[in-house]
Amino acid sequence: MPNALEAKPLIKPVSMITGAAWGLLKRPTLPSGTNGMVVVAAGLALLLITVALLAPVLAPFDPDQQKLLARLKPPVGFERANLTYLLGTDQLGRDLLSRCLYGLRLTLALALLGTLVGLVIGVGLGLAAGLLGGVVDAVIMGLVDIKLSLPFTLVALLVIALAGTDIAVLIGVLGIAYWAHFTRLVRAQVLSLRELPYVEAARASGGSGWRIATTHMLPNIISPILVMMSLNFSNLILLESSLSFLGLGVQPPTATLGSMVGQGRDYMASAPWIVAVPALLIVLVSLAAMLMGDFLRDRFDVRLRER
Repeated sequence: MPNALEAKPLIKPVSMITGAAWGLLKRPTLPSGTNGMVVVAAGLALLLITVALLAPVLAPFDPDQQKLLARLKPPVGFERANLTYLLGTDQLGRDLLSRCLYGLRLTLALALLGTLVGLVIGVGLGLAAGLLGGVVDAVIMGLVDIKLSLPFTLVALLVIALAGTDIAVLIGVLGIAYWAHFTRLVRAQVLSLRELPYVEAARASGGSGWRIATTHMLPNIISPILVMMSLNFSNLILLESSLSFLGLGVQPPTATLGSMVGQGRDYMASAPWIVAVPALLIVLVSLAAMLMGDFLRDRFDVRLRER
């Protein structure tokens, strides 16, 4: 079987998203302001996550099994289709459905772990810059300016060229891609909150900087952080797809959605389904992530709930 990430690391980080999606779907009436597209996104997010976690059970074939006699079989519904291969086969006769299931699993895991790494780094530095100020703020924001001034694709290429293409290296590259966006966002939010009366009262009562940050500030800035997470999640899927397209992501034969698009580009004229199916999954994952980000913002924003 492929050298892919196990399902277990995905369970805890996605529990908030799946819980919110399931809570939205099972309600007899929609929350105020919720539109049908969010419900569709919730269902789509649950479906994609469930399919990704159950890939070893749902996949009809080993995704790396090659059958050259069955190469370039079209999906069901096309001429010369074989019912054994519902989504057809690729240039090496590998079942496209099985590869998409495992590719979706690994792509979601990479994007999610990369988002969490960037979140931890960015939020921590943003809180430190906003609360401590002075030299700490100047140094951190200087690093942010340097990071944003560099073309990250070239940085990623350099890191991967020097450190290799292991999954841990790729997660690290994805994690440092957007930490600066979290840092700037959190710092701006902290600067706007730290002079408010309730923060001053907490400081006067002897509350430590860590307690003030985690108890009084983070609950009030969770909304923009969630929206940023959803946007970065989608961007990391595209970044991983770009690196895999260039052959610098997860290496063959392990499948990700991006590597499947890259490997199938030479066959787009004769077998377009090789590219179309994983590309469509990338679009669906990105769309579901952005719409669920909007829903989570409305649900967890303390200020919106008080209205």
